[in-house]
Amino acid sequence: MRNEGVGAVRRGALMLVTGWLAVLLSGAPAMAQPSPPPPGQPASGRPVAGPSAPGRAAEALAAKAPAATPSVPSGPSGPDVDRSGQAFLAEQLRRDPVYISDQVPREAPRSSAPVFAAQAARLRVPVYVMVLPDTALGADGAGFLAGVHDRLGRDGLYVALSGPGMPDVQAYGVAVPGARDAARATLYELPYDATAREIFQHFVDVLVSGRAHERAEAGRIASEHGAVVPRLHPDTTERENQSFVTGIAVAGIPLSVVLVGLYVRRRLRLRRARGGAPVPGPRTARGPAAPSLRKPGDAPDEKHGGRTPGRAPQGGGKRTDTTAATRRFAGLRRPPRAVAVLLIVAVALGGGLALTAARLFDDRSYAADAVPTPADMRARIERVTAGLRHDPLYTDPESEPVLTAAERTRLHERLTALDVPVLVVAVPSLTDDESGGDEEIFVHTLRQRLGRDALFVLADPLTDTLSVVNDGAPVNAYALPDSHFRLPERGDTRTLGDRIDAVLRDVARAPRDTTATRPYDPGTADDPVAEKVLPSVFAADFAPGLMIGAFLAGLLLGLVAAVRALVGAAWRRRTAGGRAPGGVPVAAEAPAEPSLAWLRRTARQEADALTAALDAHDALPEPAHRRAWECLDAAALLIDGDGDGRVDADATPSSLACAVALARAGRTAVAESAAPERLCHRNPLHGAAQGTRRISPLSGGRPRPLPVCGRCRAVPAPVLRLGPAADSGRAQRVPYPELPGPLASLATGTRIDQLTRDVREYFGVH
Repeated sequence: MRNEGVGAVRRGALMLVTGWLAVLLSGAPAMAQPSPPPPGQPASGRPVAGPSAPGRAAEALAAKAPAATPSVPSGPSGPDVDRSGQAFLAEQLRRDPVYISDQVPREAPRSSAPVFAAQAARLRVPVYVMVLPDTALGADGAGFLAGVHDRLGRDGLYVALSGPGMPDVQAYGVAVPGARDAARATLYELPYDATAREIFQHFVDVLVSGRAHERAEAGRIASEHGAVVPRLHPDTTERENQSFVTGIAVAGIPLSVVLVGLYVRRRLRLRRARGGAPVPGPRTARGPAAPSLRKPGDAPDEKHGGRTPGRAPQGGGKRTDTTAATRRFAGLRRPPRAVAVLLIVAVALGGGLALTAARLFDDRSYAADAVPTPADMRARIERVTAGLRHDPLYTDPESEPVLTAAERTRLHERLTALDVPVLVVAVPSLTDDESGGDEEIFVHTLRQRLGRDALFVLADPLTDTLSVVNDGAPVNAYALPDSHFRLPERGDTRTLGDRIDAVLRDVARAPRDTTATRPYDPGTADDPVAEKVLPSVFAADFAPGLMIGAFLAGLLLGLVAAVRALVGAAWRRRTAGGRAPGGVPVAAEAPAEPSLAWLRRTARQEADALTAALDAHDALPEPAHRRAWECLDAAALLIDGDGDGRVDADATPSSLACAVALARAGRTAVAESAAPERLCHRNPLHGAAQGTRRISPLSGGRPRPLPVCGRCRAVPAPVLRLGPAADSGRAQRVPYPELPGPLASLATGTRIDQLTRDVREYFGVH
């Protein structure tokens, strides 16, 4: 039912799920670690000595604060005095029906007593409220309340709030139906970070609602089914998680929109530009012309200034067209409209996410109702100081007695006999007290309040441990045995009083040190207000979140591209050599922009496959046999001009693609008795044409039927694009009709037989 930190993850996950396409974050917030002890503080309780230190900051606060509430001494001495914690609390409740312990000012300041009294007044019965440390009640809360009631002797509803969880309640002499159910409902409906005020207010709300039993049962059932109660107050650790998630969202979501949007825009532009556009034919300055059959190594036509008519220089040469340069630089100055829209959307999205995070995570501090005043922070110090001024042996009145009357008498005799000032303080050390659980700070403040040097023997009744701090007493505290400051071993029957007596005996024997020693300055305790202040959501781990968000955006782009590539590859494998939806024949693998490695590998494979097919079919019809042999001969001329049985190293992409198309046409002639006579004009790598499609020529004019494969007849595929040379980059690829060589003639629907003759003529073979 409880959860220490799901608030940040839940709210952060909401931001990511609603704004991002992929949720790539997990982690639950870690518990905050306690801060290391201040310099000079002994971890094992050993005494510490060192140079003196300047005055405390707490003294300055105390000087400016109003007068504190009257201190409570440990009480009169005597064998018949009731020193139990119940008797002390009964005496305090006799003065005021709301008692808040001064040992937990950081979580329940005494100045908040009027708030508890106002809530108690809503119940219209006498209510006695006790706010105590979480270890005060022990296992028998009902017995503790009964002891307080017996000593107070007043009827009413007794409520004890001791740490997080269910409050202990018991009614005596008054009718408060549903009180225990209201306490159980409070346990189920509030998280562990609820303050004492919030717990008591919720308890009263449930009790006056008249539905205490129903709410308690509903909470129990929800708890059994694993229901989680979110935190009420984000702490520093949760704020760091909120900041980290915010950074991921602010950077990742807008950047993902830009990257994926640009990727989709590029794919759509390619589809529009290459998918349905007409195939450009070989052009001259005045329109379409026959393809150039210039052989490799032949000089260009001198009439046209060293270039093919109507064709821009091929290869890596630079353009000198000032109009194109002007357009290029103009594009740099003003991005395309779609890119500008994407950037505007990304900026607006990022700003909206940042504003949402600022409004959603607007907590400036946690548990703001538990901020103590300076008087709250010095209340326990003043109480202990007042007790030590009357008696060098002080025991905590809220705790159960740790010393018997005989032990107190013996210890008083021992203290009186010592020739050095020794003060024994038996009080618990809690992280919620004014010193933050630091014994060095506690002793240093006591010494300043008392205004005299002493050897302080601290006894913690909760942990049953001892420690010694020498603050100016002329004795060598380091000579005391370490065994005094360890946890009691199993089988050790000595009481805490016996162990304190043993320490005092050893102090009497310890060598005297005329040079007064003091502990190192323990520093100041954490400010109770500053420790609850939360950093801004745009501080803390916001910058690491931005970096992770940018990384995840790039990862998302790669994921989208990879999924698209895998789906496309699966579709091509599924449709290769088969039939597309509707029974349309589909050609083999034929990329629109094949790489040089793919062309060389495929050309060799297709030529070998055609050779094997001819060897396996001796009784082919004469037309099919002649076409297949002519295609193989032309393909060999294109890729193996040296005649060594290998693909030439200087074979151009155009020659390699033409060889692949011819080899596939030859294999089609072997496999089909009535093979088509033309190749697909959009991409000759598709193989034989299965029909025609009316397409307008690039030079204009009316659409005319041009040969296409089955797939391009249904949906025109992108036009084949190749580089002009073997070392051409991707950016230099152009539609194949713009390249010199026999392949360009296919753009006008040239027959296969004519293509083989063009190849032989191109290479001077007759």
